[in-house]
This record gives sequence, C-alpha cells and structure tokens, in this order.
Amino acid sequence: MSKHPTTLCVFSLGVLSLPVAVQGANDGFVDGASATLQARNYYFSRDFSDIVGANRQSKAEEWAQGFILDFKSGYTPGVVGFGLDAQGLLGIKLDSSRDRVNTGLLPVRDNGEAADEYSRLGVALKARYSQTELRVGELQPNLPVLTFSDIRLLPPSYQGASLVSREIEGLALQGGHLRSTSLRNEAGDDKLQAMLGHVPQRQVSSDAFNYLGADYAFNDKRTTASLWYAQLEDIYNQRFAGLKHSEPLGAWTLGANLGYFDSQEDGDKLLGDIDNQAFYSLISAKHGGHTFYVGYQAMFGDNPFPRVFANVTPLGNEVPTYEFAYTDERSWQARYDYDFAALGIPGLTTTVRYIRGNNVDTGRGFEGKDRERDLDIGYVVQSGTLKGLGVRLRNVEARSNYRSDIDENRVILSYTWTLL
Repeated sequence: MSKHPTTLCVFSLGVLSLPVAVQGANDGFVDGASATLQARNYYFSRDFSDIVGANRQSKAEEWAQGFILDFKSGYTPGVVGFGLDAQGLLGIKLDSSRDRVNTGLLPVRDNGEAADEYSRLGVALKARYSQTELRVGELQPNLPVLTFSDIRLLPPSYQGASLVSREIEGLALQGGHLRSTSLRNEAGDDKLQAMLGHVPQRQVSSDAFNYLGADYAFNDKRTTASLWYAQLEDIYNQRFAGLKHSEPLGAWTLGANLGYFDSQEDGDKLLGDIDNQAFYSLISAKHGGHTFYVGYQAMFGDNPFPRVFANVTPLGNEVPTYEFAYTDERSWQARYDYDFAALGIPGLTTTVRYIRGNNVDTGRGFEGKDRERDLDIGYVVQSGTLKGLGVRLRNVEARSNYRSDIDENRVILSYTWTLL
C-alpha cells in the first residue's frame, strides 16, 4: 500500500480482532457506530552506552506526532448483521537525523533519513451471527501467540481474516489466518518475519500466520484457562497453555498468571531447526493502591524464544526494552505499582520494576547475564479544559554482558476526542 504524504484524513480503521463480547441484537449500522480521534505526541531516546551487538549506532532519538482515527460501525438488522470498521493512521516527523534513526517511531528511507510523514488507511468488513463474529481485512489481534504491541507512535496491524465465537457461556474460541503485516512505523504491507529472542531474522519471511485458540473463564470468572496453537508457516509452530486466577482474601486480592510455550521448526524450516520451551509465572498481591508482583521466567531448549517480528509477548518478564528470553535464560522480577487515587489523587499511577537474568547460552563460551530497572509514571487529567489529557514518562536502565546496554527515556502525551 502506498504512502499518502499529506493526508490527515487518515481514516484507516483497523478492525480490532480483540476478543470483544458480541451483543445479542444488531444495533443498526449507523446507530451503533462510534468514532474517536487520538493525538499522540511521542519522544523516544535510547542511548546504547556499551555497544555489544551488530548495530554500531550509538544512539536512537526521535520525536514525532501521530494521529489515530478509529471508526466502528454497528451491524445491519437481520439474522446475520454486517458492518465495517476502519482506522486511519498518520505519523509526522518533528525531530530526527540520520545518525539517530531506527527508534520505531518513523520509517527510514533508502538514504538513511527518517520520512517526514507516513500514513495508512485500513478497512475491515465484519459479519455477526448470534455470538459469533467474522472479520476480514485490516486486523489488530491481541492473542497469547500474537500480542497486540501498541508501544510506539502508531499501532501495527495485519491483513487477513479472524473468527471469534462465544456461543458457550465463559468459552471464547478464536481462529484466524494472517497473510501480511504493516509494522508500527510502516505505511505499506510486508510479509511476516520472525524474531529469536531479541534478534530479528530478516533473511527469511512468510506469507501465512495461522492460529487457533480457546479461553475458558469459570469460578465466577476469577479463573481463566487457555490453550492455543500458532504457525508462522515454514518458520515455526507453537503451542501455549496458560492459567490466570484472582482470589480475594480479606482486604487483599491475590493473583497468578502462569504460562508455558513449546515451539519448534515448521514446514520448509527457513530458519533451520528451532527448539524452545518457555515457562513464566507472575504472582501479585493488591491492597488498596498498592500492588506487589514477583515473577520467574525460564527458557529451555537449543534456541531463544520465537515470535513474530516486532511484537512483544505475554511472557511475564518481557518488557519493551529487554525480553529475558534468550537461550537457556533464567530471570526473576520484582515489581511495585501504586495508584495515587488511594491518596485522593485520581489519574496518577506509577510502576517500578527490576528484572535480573542469567544462565544465558551466548554461544561464545561465557554465561550471558542481564538486568533492567524500569520506572513509569502516568497521569490523566481528571477535570477542566484539559480533561482526558494523558502524560506518561518512562526511564530505563538496562545492562548486559552479551548485548548492547541501553539507557532509555520516553515521554508520551495523548488525547482522545470522541467524534461519534
């Protein structure tokens, strides 16, 4: 799909293939419609203070303005209702230079400079029968095997078809076929590529990602069990089993999030043999505005964890900077969240997190180790002229003896207008 240099009417409404509850009755194509416009101002800086990896660039730093126009129709009357969703995306460069590109905010041209702007229009058709919904076109799935990774200026999307069925109480069944992707800093469609751990595998690609999965919520919806299968055709296939539970205990709420992945090569084995098993656990305890977390994650097998480029995953110790998912890695996490609404300051939240990993098989004759400290502060204005304006600050220090060290800062301003 080509770029549209001066299009602010970016009406690309990527059909969110997130598992949303389907209404029992069609509410009208127009009457059931909604539309929002989000403005997102994003500053991103990564200083690679001790370069170890293949990329010799010492710093990535850019500033950009994004607009996300999201339209969702209702459904036409009848036994089968039909509708249309669309999403328009526009990204504008505010500051960049040839020696500071590759932040993931902006496309990089052949001359090594960031594009001044880029835009995309995506449309998906949808059909609903009872509690089953089919979508064809532009999709943004959020699945254990393909997590929705909206962590830069504009969200990524995929092109294909998805089916979600909730005909049985508590049971969500999903399946889909994706043939191409538009990455977070691209206007066009490309074939799908893989990552192994933190390393993109750009030398090969696939034109098919297939998935099938089930999530079953029970115990008054406090417990959810999940089983999923995914295939990045001719590269890898993957199985996932997960369990989430929430348990009230007096003034506390205890939580557990457990998951296991098993991955291997697929079909023509374009990346050769792949052997990875990944286990993660994240245990939480919430009391008032306080939430405490402890996590453990372990990689097994001969390879790092495989995933579709450039997505994050639901692994408990994966964060947007380091993944802690390289060959044989073991990692621990301690995290603390606080919601200042408990002190009478609604809208202000903070997170501090520390993760340490070791036992990495670097293939270079020494044990790999890494650690990361994250600090996130967010505030959403609650009233007045600027009501709804969101501000988020992120500061990261990440250190490793087998990959590049990173000092990172992000500043994100966002505001959403409801149009319909």
